[in-house]
Amino acid sequence: MAAVRRCATMLVLCALTFEFVVMGAEVIDGSATKDRTLNGRRRQVATEPNGARRRRPSAGLKPGLDKSLVNETLGPSAVERNGKFLSLFTIVQFQNQGCAASSGDNGTCVTSAECSDRGGVASGPCANGYGVCCVFLATCGQNTKENCTYFVNQGYPGPYDGTGSCQLTINKAHPDICQFRLDFDQFSIAGPESIDHICNNDQFIVAGGNPTSAICGINTGNHMYIDAGVGNTNPVTLNFVTSGLSFPRNWKIKICQIPCNTIYRAEEGCLQYFTGVSGQIKSYNYDPAFGLQLSKQDYSICIRKERNFCGIQYAACPDTVNNRTHAFTLSGNTRGQTAVSSNTGTIGPNSCNEDWLIIPCATNVGRTELLACVDRICGGTLNTEISTTAATVFSTVKPFRLTVHTNNIEAPSDAGNRGFCLNYVQQPCSNNYEV
Repeated sequence: MAAVRRCATMLVLCALTFEFVVMGAEVIDGSATKDRTLNGRRRQVATEPNGARRRRPSAGLKPGLDKSLVNETLGPSAVERNGKFLSLFTIVQFQNQGCAASSGDNGTCVTSAECSDRGGVASGPCANGYGVCCVFLATCGQNTKENCTYFVNQGYPGPYDGTGSCQLTINKAHPDICQFRLDFDQFSIAGPESIDHICNNDQFIVAGGNPTSAICGINTGNHMYIDAGVGNTNPVTLNFVTSGLSFPRNWKIKICQIPCNTIYRAEEGCLQYFTGVSGQIKSYNYDPAFGLQLSKQDYSICIRKERNFCGIQYAACPDTVNNRTHAFTLSGNTRGQTAVSSNTGTIGPNSCNEDWLIIPCATNVGRTELLACVDRICGGTLNTEISTTAATVFSTVKPFRLTVHTNNIEAPSDAGNRGFCLNYVQQPCSNNYEV
């Protein structure tokens, strides 16, 4: 704040200039004014938007103005002397926090001018109408450092039926960013070829973070966590490569930046990360009717252990499409409607040495015999024993982590495998589930 007073003997000229510097966004709400002349003197009269005259508040400050802020800046005496002038204005401060846009997307609460300057789209009000919920959309050939940016296909919201490469570069919004979470709000590109289930036509490729395998097909509702690396200049690129036959492709990926010191940061080495006592896990491109298990996959799925829970159970999701469930089909010929047995372990004729899911030291729920636990499970049925009847399996190994592995060959011994869909439920600490 700067105040300058110049006084002469016959004429007194007083000028008062205010300057406020605040963090976050700042909006000054000024009432409309009109000039009136009375007895040769000019004065300003506050008016309402409809032109009606509005009486000044009896208090020196307009309701909503932080008097402590003004006292600190101008001093108490200045506030009292200039109360009539300050009553015309309210200084509103709000943080640039996340907001729910009227479009249904996630945005950031900023001023209208800032949203436009940063290339966003205003989608509804926030901060009691003083800000706008700014949604950031990006597409092919662009760069972004905005939190919760949406990477969309060309021509979005319509489909894209073309070939080529569509790449987005992600930069950190702040040096203290450790991960990027990719939520596949929409993800529909051509699936793998039908022999060995390799993504030969369309691919989604992540480069610059932790190594990930290319994926394709239908993955709406799934997600990925990508390591952002150390330092300020470690860009990550997302690339859709499309080729082959005509296909109505569409994608909309929400990209959220995760600070290093947060409770929702994923554990190291986890491509997928789930929180909550219960939830559902699907392999990429899983669908009980048309999905095909993707080849050449190696990644870990992690589940945060919630407080006072010491074990976890997994069960295959219900399958209402097929006569027999295809919710867990990793190896063997599962094209028919005849149940395919589970396989376990690494040794013997029923072992898992090509495609498998690792659940550390897993056993069937309700088992009465004292048998050794197993790690690898494959085949066409979820069971820690050799069986064609699905079972609920549990593990007490912590942290809760699954490992997915598929090789690059399906035919001729493997055919029709969909992958897996599992419902998990954490189990409270007890005599059976010790810490």
